[in-house]
Amino acid sequence: MMIQSAIGPYQLVRLLGRGGMGEVYLAHAHGASGFTRKVAIKVLAAALTGDADLERMLIREAVIGGMIHHRNVCAVLGLGVDEGRYYLTLEYVDGGDLERHLDGALPEPLALHIAHEMALGLAHLHGATDERGLPLGIVHRDVRPGNVLVSTTGDVKLGDFGLAKATARVDLTAGGVRKGQYRYMAPEQLAGEAVTAATDQFALAITLAELLAGRRPFPDAKPWELADALRDGPNLDGIADDLRPMLAKALAFDPADRFASVEAMRLSIANAQASRARCGAAELAGLVR
Repeated sequence: MMIQSAIGPYQLVRLLGRGGMGEVYLAHAHGASGFTRKVAIKVLAAALTGDADLERMLIREAVIGGMIHHRNVCAVLGLGVDEGRYYLTLEYVDGGDLERHLDGALPEPLALHIAHEMALGLAHLHGATDERGLPLGIVHRDVRPGNVLVSTTGDVKLGDFGLAKATARVDLTAGGVRKGQYRYMAPEQLAGEAVTAATDQFALAITLAELLAGRRPFPDAKPWELADALRDGPNLDGIADDLRPMLAKALAFDPADRFASVEAMRLSIANAQASRARCGAAELAGLVR
């Protein structure tokens, strides 16, 4: 239920999604001479307004997002306060999240294209620096189809930095607290240990395997049961033989055994694309439409 028709200078149109901590709305930004732009507005749930820790997370999301400019990352356009309630203004992606468009396996070239675009965005995040040129050490922490936005023009954008960690800032998810969707988590994240870029790589590989096979490569189990399944290795049945070594490496239980970086994994995906039919934004746009 929409509790208000406007927030700050933005006119709220409809609810796009609701999670445990917040809500995202489609909104219109208006300007002079009839200017109008669609944006997404993210706010904390009304019951959580005033929670200092969560407000700091939202502010941190805005600060980190304001430093990131890449075609495969959903842009953070601003941070505001309306009657004591913080809100983020985000780029609106007309098409929804990838999970909404999944109904079984995708054609191999399309699955590889989506994963390649995701890898480009993640590589940019992992290499991001501040205004002094110092690494931010960003780890997304919640890479999964529900956090990948796809547009009617074939764009692929990583979204939801609510869980993103920058080492230059206080890590509010320390102390073994697990956040995000555990079915896409790497073993070290499930165990509450330190996460790195290799953790995002693991989640990317699970997503790619799901796009290729129509199911995740690990069983649907409780978190404490899933840890053992991750140690046993992925089930890559139904996936082309030449893609299995890449996925098995990215899904290694020990982060040290994975690719040296998401960029290295991206190059492996690109090599696989080269031996298949050409596929890109136009084909993805067809799926989204």
